[in-house]
Amino acid sequence: MYVILVYDVGEERVSKMLKLCRRFLNWIQNSVFEGELSEAQLKKLVQEAKKIMVLEHDSLIIFTQPNPNGIQRQIIGVEKRSLDKII
Repeated sequence: MYVILVYDVGEERVSKMLKLCRRFLNWIQNSVFEGELSEAQLKKLVQEAKKIMVLEHDSLIIFTQPNPNGIQRQIIGVEKRSLDKII
């Protein structure tokens, strides 16, 4: 499934959350990630994120789409990171 993930965590937890999300998804902008994940991968990501988060203060928002072809992307301004793979 195609996943867009957005997080807002306390400053002291940002680097841990960033590292976690980069293991599973492509970083596209500050605190925003996207990519293809299996159900199992998404479940593992959420479990590990909950260990980092303070649930009373932090948030994690996950949008899922079965097929990435149904999503249109428009970038205005600077694209933080291209998803093209460099070989």
